[in-house]
Amino acid sequence: MRVERALLSVHDKSGLLDFARALCESGVEIIASGGTARVLREAGLAVVEVSDLTGFPEVLGGRVKTLHPAIHAGILAKPSADHQAELAGLGLKPIDLVVVNLYPFAQTIARPDATLDEIVEQIDIGGVALLRAAAKNFARVGVLVDPADYARALSELSGKGELSEGTRRLLAYKAFAHTARYDSTISRYLYDAGFAGCDLPQAISFSFEKLQDMRYGENPHQRAALYTEVGATYGVPQAKVLQGRTLSFNNILDAEAAWGVSADFEEPAVAIIKHSNPCGTAVAGDAVSAFRAALAGDPISAFGGIISVNCQVTAEFVRAWGDLFVEVVLAPSYSDEALALLAKRQNLRVLVMPETDRKPAYDLRKILGGGMLYTPDYGDIEKLEVVTKRQPTDEEMKSLRFAYKVAKHVKSNAIVLARGTATVGVGAGQMSRVDSTWLAARKAGERAKGSVLASDAMFPFADGIEEAANAGATAIIQPGGSIRDAEVIEAADRHNLAMVFTGMRHFLH
Repeated sequence: MRVERALLSVHDKSGLLDFARALCESGVEIIASGGTARVLREAGLAVVEVSDLTGFPEVLGGRVKTLHPAIHAGILAKPSADHQAELAGLGLKPIDLVVVNLYPFAQTIARPDATLDEIVEQIDIGGVALLRAAAKNFARVGVLVDPADYARALSELSGKGELSEGTRRLLAYKAFAHTARYDSTISRYLYDAGFAGCDLPQAISFSFEKLQDMRYGENPHQRAALYTEVGATYGVPQAKVLQGRTLSFNNILDAEAAWGVSADFEEPAVAIIKHSNPCGTAVAGDAVSAFRAALAGDPISAFGGIISVNCQVTAEFVRAWGDLFVEVVLAPSYSDEALALLAKRQNLRVLVMPETDRKPAYDLRKILGGGMLYTPDYGDIEKLEVVTKRQPTDEEMKSLRFAYKVAKHVKSNAIVLARGTATVGVGAGQMSRVDSTWLAARKAGERAKGSVLASDAMFPFADGIEEAANAGATAIIQPGGSIRDAEVIEAADRHNLAMVFTGMRHFLH
């Protein structure tokens, strides 16, 4: 269908003037609302304002502009003889092209200083209705929601004066995808803002926008792309990449795991990650000391790993790496001298993580044919119960608390051995807890002597306690709750181990 009349009503005015000017030069009549009409008229373009077409002024401070039969009938009319005759009888004309983008709701909620009144005003009503109407009638009407599509539309219009059926259908898909993302972002915000902590919602939508295609997924024969959650201000997709090759699928998974560990501490903390598990983690008075302690936790596994630090990266911090091969580094900021040193590592990806206190009220674990909505594990120790005859020393207690926080980020069954506030051995992802204990002890070697042990879940048998004692651990922290707790406590007492129960499990699958 030939495009003779176009309705323009856009918040994002990128490319608007050039696009509108090209339409005018092609003989297309332009209808525009409010601010869009003002911008076009100031540029010297002929515009029919919406209020002139409808015979009704914008009201309620602009809340009602385009919600009128003169607009929507023109968009929704089919090319059939009866619809066209009905329009003519009402003195109305068809609208063949709708160019609309919506109020910046996602950008507004991302602002920490945005008030509720400001946010509510960014819930678009008329724009969404226009997009849905035009997309529904894609058999006749073209709909443009993305300025990136202006050039394609103009290319087709300059040739035949119309958009092809394939293009109209593709643009309709984009319009519905846009409104779906928009509505999903609003519903997520309202739930997060007002009802966090209550029952999980009966229905939920997550909206994502593609950031980039990836070379492949977990393996070269798998396809993958990276998406960002609309409205999110946290996480790896929102990180700024300063240098290095494109992040791989596995880099992103490991980077997310790495940031989760270091960001869980307030003191300077460094986590070194391999295959989503921390092979070394430490907290210290400064980042350099924390890195050296974390690297000592498992220097072999650290090769080709990911380093995450929750404070600024300095030149001294980078020099402390020596010749260690690192795939990715994540931090909230970098000194200029540090960036100059990092630039010499051409294959290193350098990420600046967004600094925000915002956290999602819930998250989604996708499974085939469905998904599981859950609240993320923000749990921390609230109370400790010493269950053995020997009380842990103050030094042991500090180390136990540190190790338990690290264990939260280790794949189950998780065992963490620590000395002070640095890990010396980690057992992750084993099918039995005693195997994880043995593996952590093997990783620690002689450093296991005098260490403390954290377990993400209860010990179902006393064999894990025996393994810990044989390795030289002196204190244990675990949730408790096994039907064999008495046997486990008895084994700890027999080896003069201090043991505390937390009552909080930290499984990570």
